[in-house]
Amino acid sequence: MKIRVGSRESKLAVKQAQIVIDSIKKYNPDIEIQLVTMKTTGDKILDQTLDKIGGKGLFVKELDRALLDGMVDITVHSFKDMPMDIDDRLPIVAVSKREDPRDVLVLPKGMNKIDFDRPIGCSSSRRKLQIEKIYPGCTVRPIRGNVLTRLEKLDRGEYSAIALAYAGLKRLGLEERIWRVFTTDEIVPAACQGIIAVQARKGFDVSFLENFNDKDSWDVSVAERSFIKALNGGCSSPAAAYGVIREDKIVLTGFYVDKNNRIYKMTKTGDRNQGEALGYNLAMDMLKGADT
Repeated sequence: MKIRVGSRESKLAVKQAQIVIDSIKKYNPDIEIQLVTMKTTGDKILDQTLDKIGGKGLFVKELDRALLDGMVDITVHSFKDMPMDIDDRLPIVAVSKREDPRDVLVLPKGMNKIDFDRPIGCSSSRRKLQIEKIYPGCTVRPIRGNVLTRLEKLDRGEYSAIALAYAGLKRLGLEERIWRVFTTDEIVPAACQGIIAVQARKGFDVSFLENFNDKDSWDVSVAERSFIKALNGGCSSPAAAYGVIREDKIVLTGFYVDKNNRIYKMTKTGDRNQGEALGYNLAMDMLKGADT
Protein backbone atom coordinates (compact mmCIF):
# COMPACT_ATOMS: atom_id res chain seq x y z
CA MET A 1 0.00 0.00 0.00
CA LYS A 2 1.23 3.48 -0.91
CA ILE A 3 0.02 6.75 0.66
CA ARG A 4 0.76 10.15 -0.92
CA VAL A 5 0.85 12.95 1.67
CA GLY A 6 0.18 16.52 0.49
CA SER A 7 1.71 19.53 2.25
CA ARG A 8 2.62 23.17 1.73
CA GLU A 9 6.31 23.44 0.89
CA SER A 10 7.45 25.66 3.79
CA LYS A 11 9.93 24.14 6.23
CA LEU A 12 7.36 24.14 9.05
CA ALA A 13 4.66 22.55 6.88
CA VAL A 14 7.06 19.80 5.81
CA LYS A 15 8.11 19.25 9.43
CA GLN A 16 4.45 18.84 10.42
CA ALA A 17 3.82 16.46 7.53
CA GLN A 18 6.84 14.45 8.70
CA ILE A 19 5.30 14.16 12.18
CA VAL A 20 2.26 12.52 10.57
CA ILE A 21 4.41 10.34 8.29
CA ASP A 22 6.57 9.15 11.21
CA SER A 23 3.45 8.12 13.13
CA ILE A 24 2.05 6.21 10.15
CA LYS A 25 5.37 4.40 9.65
CA LYS A 26 5.69 3.56 13.34
CA TYR A 27 2.36 1.72 13.45
CA ASN A 28 2.16 0.65 9.79
CA PRO A 29 5.72 -0.26 8.70
CA ASP A 30 4.52 -1.92 5.49
CA ILE A 31 2.96 1.27 4.08
CA GLU A 32 5.04 3.13 1.49
CA ILE A 33 4.73 6.92 1.86
CA GLN A 34 5.46 9.71 -0.62
CA LEU A 35 5.51 13.39 0.39
CA VAL A 36 4.10 15.80 -2.23
CA THR A 37 4.71 19.50 -1.54
CA MET A 38 3.18 22.53 -3.24
CA LYS A 39 3.04 26.30 -2.94
CA THR A 40 -0.41 27.69 -2.13
CA THR A 41 -1.90 31.04 -3.14
CA GLY A 42 -1.46 32.21 0.45
CA ASP A 43 2.27 31.46 0.19
CA LYS A 44 2.58 33.46 -3.03
CA ILE A 45 0.79 36.69 -2.10
CA LEU A 46 2.89 38.22 0.66
CA ASP A 47 2.38 41.97 0.24
CA GLN A 48 -1.17 42.09 1.67
CA THR A 49 -2.78 40.94 4.93
CA LEU A 50 -4.94 37.81 4.75
CA ASP A 51 -8.21 39.62 5.41
CA LYS A 52 -7.58 41.69 2.26
CA ILE A 53 -6.94 38.72 -0.04
CA GLY A 54 -9.46 36.10 1.05
CA GLY A 55 -8.49 34.66 4.43
CA LYS A 56 -7.54 31.13 5.40
CA GLY A 57 -8.86 29.38 2.32
CA LEU A 58 -5.84 30.61 0.37
CA PHE A 59 -3.61 28.18 2.27
CA VAL A 60 -5.67 25.09 1.45
CA LYS A 61 -7.14 25.66 -2.02
CA GLU A 62 -4.35 23.95 -3.97
CA LEU A 63 -4.13 21.11 -1.46
CA ASP A 64 -7.90 20.57 -1.62
CA ARG A 65 -7.72 20.44 -5.42
CA ALA A 66 -4.89 17.87 -5.27
CA LEU A 67 -7.01 15.70 -2.94
CA LEU A 68 -10.10 15.94 -5.12
CA ASP A 69 -8.09 15.19 -8.27
CA GLY A 70 -6.50 12.13 -6.65
CA MET A 71 -2.96 13.53 -6.82
CA VAL A 72 -2.57 12.93 -3.07
CA ASP A 73 -4.39 10.71 -0.56
CA ILE A 74 -4.22 12.85 2.59
CA THR A 75 -3.17 16.44 3.29
CA VAL A 76 -1.57 17.89 6.42
CA HIS A 77 -2.36 21.34 7.82
CA SER A 78 -1.87 23.58 10.81
CA PHE A 79 -5.44 23.30 12.07
CA LYS A 80 -5.50 27.00 13.05
CA ASP A 81 -4.92 27.94 9.39
CA MET A 82 -7.91 26.03 8.07
CA PRO A 83 -11.12 27.83 7.10
CA MET A 84 -14.22 27.30 9.23
CA ASP A 85 -16.21 25.88 6.32
CA ILE A 86 -14.64 22.66 5.08
CA ASP A 87 -15.71 20.88 1.89
CA ASP A 88 -17.95 17.93 2.84
CA ARG A 89 -16.05 15.84 0.31
CA LEU A 90 -12.79 16.43 2.24
CA PRO A 91 -13.41 15.83 5.96
CA ILE A 92 -10.88 16.20 8.76
CA VAL A 93 -10.03 12.59 9.59
CA ALA A 94 -7.42 12.94 12.36
CA VAL A 95 -5.77 15.53 14.60
CA SER A 96 -2.49 15.46 16.50
CA LYS A 97 -1.78 15.72 20.19
CA ARG A 98 -1.65 19.45 20.87
CA GLU A 99 1.74 21.13 20.99
CA ASP A 100 2.19 24.15 23.28
CA PRO A 101 -0.70 26.47 22.24
CA ARG A 102 0.75 29.73 23.56
CA ASP A 103 1.91 32.80 21.63
CA VAL A 104 5.44 34.13 22.07
CA LEU A 105 7.48 37.23 21.35
CA VAL A 106 10.82 37.01 19.53
CA LEU A 107 13.45 39.78 19.47
CA PRO A 108 16.15 40.44 16.86
CA LYS A 109 19.35 38.48 17.43
CA GLY A 110 21.51 40.17 20.05
CA MET A 111 18.68 42.22 21.59
CA ASN A 112 17.35 41.73 25.13
CA LYS A 113 14.56 44.32 25.23
CA ILE A 114 11.91 45.77 22.92
CA ASP A 115 12.81 48.96 21.05
CA PHE A 116 9.44 50.72 21.04
CA ASP A 117 10.63 53.16 18.36
CA ARG A 118 10.10 50.33 15.88
CA PRO A 119 6.92 48.30 15.31
CA ILE A 120 6.03 44.90 16.68
CA GLY A 121 5.13 42.55 13.83
CA CYS A 122 2.20 40.17 13.96
CA SER A 123 0.03 38.42 11.41
CA SER A 124 -3.46 38.65 12.90
CA SER A 125 -5.80 41.16 14.47
CA ARG A 126 -6.26 38.66 17.32
CA ARG A 127 -2.61 39.04 18.33
CA LYS A 128 -2.49 42.76 17.52
CA LEU A 129 -5.36 43.71 19.84
CA GLN A 130 -4.07 41.63 22.73
CA ILE A 131 -0.46 42.83 22.34
CA GLU A 132 -1.61 46.46 22.32
CA LYS A 133 -3.29 45.79 25.66
CA ILE A 134 -0.08 44.29 27.10
CA TYR A 135 2.16 47.06 25.70
CA PRO A 136 0.04 50.25 25.67
CA GLY A 137 1.31 52.80 23.17
CA CYS A 138 3.27 50.29 21.07
CA THR A 139 2.99 50.26 17.28
CA VAL A 140 1.89 46.94 15.76
CA ARG A 141 2.34 46.34 12.03
CA PRO A 142 1.36 43.38 9.84
CA ILE A 143 3.99 40.81 8.88
CA ARG A 144 3.52 38.03 6.30
CA GLY A 145 5.56 35.05 5.17
CA ASN A 146 6.50 31.74 6.73
CA VAL A 147 8.24 31.57 10.12
CA LEU A 148 11.78 31.67 8.73
CA THR A 149 10.94 34.60 6.41
CA ARG A 150 9.49 36.54 9.35
CA LEU A 151 12.58 35.88 11.44
CA GLU A 152 14.76 37.20 8.58
CA LYS A 153 12.70 40.42 8.46
CA LEU A 154 13.04 40.75 12.24
CA ASP A 155 16.82 40.27 12.18
CA ARG A 156 17.16 42.82 9.34
CA GLY A 157 15.76 45.44 11.72
CA GLU A 158 12.32 45.88 10.15
CA TYR A 159 10.63 45.15 13.49
CA SER A 160 11.50 45.50 17.18
CA ALA A 161 9.86 42.12 17.89
CA ILE A 162 7.49 39.67 16.26
CA ALA A 163 4.71 37.53 17.72
CA LEU A 164 4.61 33.89 16.68
CA ALA A 165 3.08 30.59 17.79
CA TYR A 166 5.24 28.65 20.26
CA ALA A 167 4.34 25.40 18.47
CA GLY A 168 5.87 26.44 15.14
CA LEU A 169 9.16 27.55 16.68
CA LYS A 170 9.35 24.37 18.76
CA ARG A 171 8.74 22.11 15.76
CA LEU A 172 11.47 23.97 13.85
CA GLY A 173 13.93 23.62 16.74
CA LEU A 174 14.04 27.39 17.26
CA GLU A 175 12.89 27.63 20.87
CA GLU A 176 16.08 29.52 21.77
CA ARG A 177 14.72 32.52 19.82
CA ILE A 178 11.80 32.95 22.26
CA TRP A 179 12.11 36.02 24.49
CA ARG A 180 8.70 36.06 26.16
CA VAL A 181 5.98 33.43 26.43
CA PHE A 182 2.49 34.87 26.88
CA THR A 183 0.06 33.00 29.08
CA THR A 184 -3.20 31.88 27.47
CA ASP A 185 -4.88 34.50 29.66
CA GLU A 186 -2.65 37.32 28.35
CA ILE A 187 -3.16 36.28 24.72
CA VAL A 188 -5.97 33.82 24.00
CA PRO A 189 -4.59 31.50 21.29
CA ALA A 190 -6.15 31.06 17.87
CA ALA A 191 -8.65 28.21 17.72
CA CYS A 192 -6.76 24.92 17.32
CA GLN A 193 -3.33 26.54 17.65
CA GLY A 194 -0.71 23.82 18.12
CA ILE A 195 -2.85 21.08 16.53
CA ILE A 196 -2.03 19.38 13.23
CA ALA A 197 -5.04 18.33 11.13
CA VAL A 198 -5.20 15.62 8.47
CA GLN A 199 -7.72 15.74 5.64
CA ALA A 200 -8.76 13.00 3.21
CA ARG A 201 -11.38 12.28 0.57
CA LYS A 202 -14.70 11.16 2.03
CA GLY A 203 -14.84 7.38 2.24
CA PHE A 204 -11.06 6.93 1.96
CA ASP A 205 -9.79 4.24 4.38
CA VAL A 206 -7.71 6.12 6.98
CA SER A 207 -7.40 3.32 9.54
CA PHE A 208 -3.61 3.82 9.32
CA LEU A 209 -4.14 7.12 11.24
CA GLU A 210 -5.89 5.47 14.19
CA ASN A 211 -2.86 5.73 16.50
CA PHE A 212 -2.06 9.28 15.40
CA ASN A 213 -5.48 10.72 16.19
CA ASP A 214 -5.75 12.39 19.63
CA LYS A 215 -9.18 12.38 21.33
CA ASP A 216 -8.46 15.36 23.61
CA SER A 217 -7.37 17.53 20.67
CA TRP A 218 -10.39 16.39 18.67
CA ASP A 219 -12.85 17.34 21.41
CA VAL A 220 -11.37 20.78 22.13
CA SER A 221 -11.01 21.59 18.43
CA VAL A 222 -14.74 20.94 17.90
CA ALA A 223 -15.56 23.42 20.69
CA GLU A 224 -13.04 26.05 19.62
CA ARG A 225 -14.04 25.99 15.95
CA SER A 226 -17.75 26.02 16.86
CA PHE A 227 -17.19 29.24 18.83
CA ILE A 228 -15.38 30.95 15.94
CA LYS A 229 -17.91 29.74 13.38
CA ALA A 230 -20.83 31.01 15.48
CA LEU A 231 -19.21 34.45 15.44
CA ASN A 232 -18.67 34.10 11.67
CA GLY A 233 -14.96 34.41 12.30
CA GLY A 234 -12.19 33.52 9.89
CA CYS A 235 -8.42 33.80 9.88
CA SER A 236 -8.17 37.52 10.51
CA SER A 237 -11.35 38.08 12.49
CA PRO A 238 -10.66 39.41 15.99
CA ALA A 239 -11.85 36.24 17.71
CA ALA A 240 -10.07 33.39 19.47
CA ALA A 241 -10.90 30.31 21.52
CA TYR A 242 -8.96 28.01 23.79
CA GLY A 243 -10.29 24.85 25.41
CA VAL A 244 -8.82 22.70 28.16
CA ILE A 245 -9.98 19.20 29.11
CA ARG A 246 -10.78 18.85 32.82
CA GLU A 247 -11.93 15.28 33.53
CA ASP A 248 -15.07 14.84 31.38
CA LYS A 249 -15.52 18.58 30.79
CA ILE A 250 -14.14 21.25 28.45
CA VAL A 251 -13.32 24.64 29.95
CA LEU A 252 -13.61 26.97 26.95
CA THR A 253 -12.39 30.57 26.91
CA GLY A 254 -13.56 32.83 24.11
CA PHE A 255 -12.16 36.18 22.97
CA TYR A 256 -14.17 38.53 20.78
CA VAL A 257 -13.90 42.14 19.58
CA ASP A 258 -17.08 43.90 18.42
CA LYS A 259 -17.44 46.48 15.65
CA ASN A 260 -16.76 49.26 18.17
CA ASN A 261 -13.45 47.63 19.14
CA ARG A 262 -14.74 46.61 22.55
CA ILE A 263 -13.00 43.47 23.80
CA TYR A 264 -14.96 40.62 25.39
CA LYS A 265 -13.53 37.55 27.10
CA MET A 266 -15.63 34.86 28.74
CA THR A 267 -15.22 31.27 29.96
CA LYS A 268 -17.83 28.52 29.91
CA THR A 269 -17.67 24.84 30.92
CA GLY A 270 -19.53 21.99 29.25
CA ASP A 271 -19.47 18.25 28.58
CA ARG A 272 -16.49 17.26 26.42
CA ASN A 273 -18.79 15.31 24.10
CA GLN A 274 -20.93 18.41 23.51
CA GLY A 275 -18.17 20.69 22.25
CA GLU A 276 -20.14 22.06 19.31
CA ALA A 277 -22.99 23.19 21.58
CA LEU A 278 -20.52 24.60 24.12
CA GLY A 279 -18.76 26.73 21.51
CA TYR A 280 -22.04 27.97 20.05
CA ASN A 281 -23.53 28.80 23.46
CA LEU A 282 -20.41 30.68 24.56
CA ALA A 283 -20.53 32.73 21.35
CA MET A 284 -24.21 33.56 21.89
CA ASP A 285 -23.53 34.60 25.50
CA MET A 286 -20.78 36.93 24.32
CA LEU A 287 -22.90 38.42 21.55
CA LYS A 288 -25.63 39.15 24.09
CA GLY A 289 -23.05 41.01 26.17
CA ALA A 290 -21.90 42.93 23.10
CA ASP A 291 -25.47 44.05 22.38
CA THR A 292 -25.99 45.57 25.82
